[in-house]
Amino acid sequence: MTSEAIVSGVEEGTQVTMVGEGTRQSRTNNLAGTSDKSGAAAIEATSGFDADASAGGGAERIGALEPDRTSGPGTGRGVASGVEGIGDLVAGGGGYLGIELGSTRIKACLIGPDGAVWATGSHDWENQYRDGLWTYSLEAVWEGLRAAYGDLAREVERRYGRRPRRYRALGISAMMHGYLAFDADGELLVPFRTWRNTNTGPAAAELSELLAFNMPLRWSVAHLYQAIRDGEEHVGQVDFITTLAGYVHWRLTGRKVIGIGDASGMFPIDSAVGDWDADKLAAFDQLLASLAATALPKPSQSLRELLPEVLLAGEEAGALTASGASLLDPAGGLEPGTPLCPPEGDAGTGMVATGAIAPRTGNVSVGTSIFAMVVLDRPPARVHPELDLVTTPAGDPVAMVHCNNGASELGAWAGVFAQFAEALSSEGEGARGGGGQGEGGRSVDADRVFAALFEAALAGEPDGGGLLAYNLLSGEPVVGLAEGRPLVIRTPDSRLTLANFMRAQVYAVFAALAVGMRVLAEENVKIEAMYGHGGVFKTPGVAQRLLAAAIGAPVGVAASASEGGAWGIALLARYLEAAADGLTLAQFLQQVVFAGAPVDIAAPLARDVAGFSTFLARYESGLAVERAAIQAI
Repeated sequence: MTSEAIVSGVEEGTQVTMVGEGTRQSRTNNLAGTSDKSGAAAIEATSGFDADASAGGGAERIGALEPDRTSGPGTGRGVASGVEGIGDLVAGGGGYLGIELGSTRIKACLIGPDGAVWATGSHDWENQYRDGLWTYSLEAVWEGLRAAYGDLAREVERRYGRRPRRYRALGISAMMHGYLAFDADGELLVPFRTWRNTNTGPAAAELSELLAFNMPLRWSVAHLYQAIRDGEEHVGQVDFITTLAGYVHWRLTGRKVIGIGDASGMFPIDSAVGDWDADKLAAFDQLLASLAATALPKPSQSLRELLPEVLLAGEEAGALTASGASLLDPAGGLEPGTPLCPPEGDAGTGMVATGAIAPRTGNVSVGTSIFAMVVLDRPPARVHPELDLVTTPAGDPVAMVHCNNGASELGAWAGVFAQFAEALSSEGEGARGGGGQGEGGRSVDADRVFAALFEAALAGEPDGGGLLAYNLLSGEPVVGLAEGRPLVIRTPDSRLTLANFMRAQVYAVFAALAVGMRVLAEENVKIEAMYGHGGVFKTPGVAQRLLAAAIGAPVGVAASASEGGAWGIALLARYLEAAADGLTLAQFLQQVVFAGAPVDIAAPLARDVAGFSTFLARYESGLAVERAAIQAI
């Protein structure tokens, strides 16, 4: 893939004024953006773009912005003055709480009126592979939510001397897609089927043809129709289906609603009306009617009746009930009555957390999975299996490139190197286990390990020295794989060094995404700026620079980028009041949250683009090896 073949980060024939390594330039940033300037407002443009023009030779930057020292996201300053002031607001219920259930961590985030983070809490959890499907038990959902909330409440009390009893607003977010089906008594009919499952291929293919719409394997309606095709007995008892965020919200408020962004991963949305696509609902119901003469089980209601009510960001979505409060805080300290914003998916909260909700902007979220969201100013000319058509939390159309495999394999290798460091620090005595602290050894800080490995990646050869890595722990539909096997492959003449190994591992995280992003180039979609979101961007300038090479567009990372989706859903909770004041979501993010916020934007460097192109060609050729591994082991 050449630099001409991938999505351009700036308009053709435009030069971006670059600031060399170590230089910083203070400008006003507008992450939320508008359709003509968006997040690229900090980029000075003349003519003749040369992505490798800077003489710095290292991790060059475009307009690295200085932070506002008095307010802004993640600063812990602004509206409240000092610990005592925040403590008074906490005691009066003045904070906004967001909780997101990610793939490996449940995180709670408490913010102030300006979006500043006051406290966080978290709980680690893992999905289970049972009876051939990936799942989480509902018991684990509530145990994790209580643990994350309890961790936050203790942190608030430690910092500010007050334990929160209520909030101005609250929001729930979770990983999108999947299948949670309930009967009329509210009982779960089958274990939660997550986005990670790829058993829905036949259903997704049939629905894609029927609806003239790319139906991804992980979408809720694909799971429902696959269950119908497979003759599963529970189908006839289904009364309600929803996502994980929709389920938790329902239990907390009693309302079966869903935010439009999360809804757009269940069934197609008509952005013009902000609701389910009526024509496609009718087509699905006609499909089920055509099965009447068969022995296949069918729901007793129409699809619309099975689905939750769709709400836009800022719309009223219910309030915390007494039973809901006890689910989060069994000790009884949390009072009912807090209003909730519409529940959202992690894709939508990622867009909010990066401020990328205007046309020609987008974000890349990296976690267990990796996905890019690009806000469209026009619909694609044709259906593409690589592109999911979803929406922002405000209902605007978005092209989503979703890959099942993100940074998990990279994290596993970091764990191996952490164990090695522990072994050295204890002179080899008892250094066993999964990182952090070996028996008899000294603790190795995980952030330091990641930073060292990421920085090594920058010293690697542009193409990874001939090494090839696959991060595929599960199937990857973008590259046509129903299963995955993580692999490291090299030829006798490749250069196996730590730097090349780590560059290949980071490239592997972005490879399938780059394959999907080529479709946007074919559709002539212009991207003015993309924003990185997730823990891999915590080490400055590494994943950001290599992602820019992979997608061929400038990549910005805000100071708040590692706060994650819990911060994003907390902002949506805060937006309930801003919407009542007449602000659009874009205006709220621009004027209240990101005004003056620090952001660092890296341009794609020509040598990195060429190196990644070589790696990606090797990656696509090597998929034959991946398929052989799937067959063999």
